[in-house]
Amino acid sequence: MKLLLHSHILQLRHTFTITHESRNEQPTLIVELQDGEFSGYGEATETTYYGVYMHTMIAQLEAVRSSIEQYPGGTPEEFYEFIEPHLRDEHPFALCALDVAYNDLYAKKAGKKLYEVWGLEPSKNPITDYTIGMDTLEKMVEKMKEMPFPLYKIKLGTKQDIQIIQELRKHTDAVFRVDANTAWDVEETIQNSIALKELGVEFIEQPMKATNWEGMKKVYAESALPLIADESCIVEADVARCYGFFHGINIKLMKCGGLTPARRMIAHARKLGLKVMVGCMTESNIGCSAIAQLLPLLDYVDMDGILLVEDHISSGVTIDYGKVIYAEENGTGAKLLS
Repeated sequence: MKLLLHSHILQLRHTFTITHESRNEQPTLIVELQDGEFSGYGEATETTYYGVYMHTMIAQLEAVRSSIEQYPGGTPEEFYEFIEPHLRDEHPFALCALDVAYNDLYAKKAGKKLYEVWGLEPSKNPITDYTIGMDTLEKMVEKMKEMPFPLYKIKLGTKQDIQIIQELRKHTDAVFRVDANTAWDVEETIQNSIALKELGVEFIEQPMKATNWEGMKKVYAESALPLIADESCIVEADVARCYGFFHGINIKLMKCGGLTPARRMIAHARKLGLKVMVGCMTESNIGCSAIAQLLPLLDYVDMDGILLVEDHISSGVTIDYGKVIYAEENGTGAKLLS
């Protein structure tokens, strides 16, 4: 097995702003695992908010190159157990890219789509939302009109959040989800939940700081809307901690370390009666096609990354008015074009 690393910069269609940052481009690292005629692909994006940089990820992967290339072969779960100790103390983004690439390669060699390897059936897959980042109210309306969709995720975190949703609601009957990205306090969250419910909002994602567990207990008891953990649920151990504080969790493959731990997190959440969502970063079709393999297991999905960037480097799934359409190719269906 041969390891190849491809670094690219994706241009965003619009300046993307959330509580933490604004950006116009997205550096991303594509990991390729090559075995004979087959190649598997995974992705890890540079994310400065989490201290993840391109040069760091490349150095991490180069440090384990010989271990990867000498790996004798096995299931994706066995490969994960083999490689995870080498990257345990580092950010999991590089680990995610490796894990996804190996899953993709394994399924391609088996002549199946990855969800078929897992025994999943995709006929009842949830649709994806489309994200409207923070901007002037006029720009947010413009972005929404530019992409007619049945389901929008609205990034909030201002002192005019209710007014924003009131204005957007004038222009569409679509379902809204809102993501405050940790910007609210306890009373703000409770009061906003009441107003947002009247405005056709489905749930609130991560309203408060990830460390504010005492506040979340009160919000959980009094919120008019379901609460979904994002920053509060990063790795496998966080799933149990979210029980009794959130109604569901949002899993990010790059944050948790890949498809292998994500599937364990989903299974654990189901045992606890939590709703499950998987979200994307601003990433190419390599990453989004991996998320698509999990769709039969999910209640909600936010995998509009390929709609937010100019992706000239890859192909894979397509999105038609929220419906995710799989590529014909086996594995995750993703291909690297350049």
